Amino acid sequence: MRKTTILFTLLVSINLFAQQTNFNSTNSISHESAPQNNTETGSGDLSSDAENIHDLTSATNFNPTDKTVYDAQKSNSPYEWKWVRDGIWTGAALGASAYGLILIKNKEDLPLSEREKFLNEESLQKEIDKLNFLDQWVAGKHNKSANAISDIPFALSFAAPFAFLFDDEINDHTGQYVGLYIESLATTAAIYTITAGLVNRSRPYVYDNSGDTGDDRRFKNNGQRSFYSGHVAATATATFFAAKAFSDFNPDANGKVFVWAGAATLPAAVGVLRMEAGQHFLTDVLLGYVLGAGTGILVPELHKKKVENIDIYPSSGTSFNGDSYNGMAFRYTF
Repeated sequence: MRKTTILFTLLVSINLFAQQTNFNSTNSISHESAPQNNTETGSGDLSSDAENIHDLTSATNFNPTDKTVYDAQKSNSPYEWKWVRDGIWTGAALGASAYGLILIKNKEDLPLSEREKFLNEESLQKEIDKLNFLDQWVAGKHNKSANAISDIPFALSFAAPFAFLFDDEINDHTGQYVGLYIESLATTAAIYTITAGLVNRSRPYVYDNSGDTGDDRRFKNNGQRSFYSGHVAATATATFFAAKAFSDFNPDANGKVFVWAGAATLPAAVGVLRMEAGQHFLTDVLLGYVLGAGTGILVPELHKKKVENIDIYPSSGTSFNGDSYNGMAFRYTF
């Protein structure tokens, strides 16, 4: 932080010095030119004076596209991190996540009064028929291999954002980048854990009455956490955050479409495996996907610098009436 402050102060000083030098040089030209005209013409030629004023003001007019010394060397991060705001945000999200985990741990098992309908074939089919058409085909799935395999892309997704630290633009702002990533994951964790702790929905394997899934597993409290898919939500947050941040740091980079394609594919693969494992229904996966991806994109977007499309610069010139002016110009690019 100290090095950053010193560097910032140095850059501002250089910029001010450069502008002051340019201003003094212009004044010097103005003072040298004015007596020369008066000496030659006495009372002065108004048309010549107007031309001289126009030439001088044109020379001192700043082109908003020209970079100052500070602009050429300042940070190119598209984001801003505020310790108080983001510290409170991240801390609150982590606290909410802890509270959600307590709710999940204290969830009750499926009541005895409701277990009978999952044990009788006829009543079980009625329960399946109550499901919406998007979820009915998932009821009863219980593939243990798919459950184990789903943890692989789930774990890999958390490493995905760190792989982009090899990018030079992102690497220059590692602390800010990692802070936003943690904030994104904490936000997703808070939303998921509280929802899973408060909402009871039987997992698809609860509908498995083949004997492959033991009743003890079917009716434990963990079997009531189908809504919604935390695996998919967390995976989508990690991958879409990485794609969003990479695109913001490298707006002109080639191959961004492949980055976004990878970001979309990984959580989708996790979702398919979680359904095959009988852990979640399709609607659980879709909701987790949307919420996770939304958080991964929205958190960085909310931290983007709001003034990056605004230019404020000194300007001078001649009006339609022939009067010279000096002032500040404001430009906003949509």
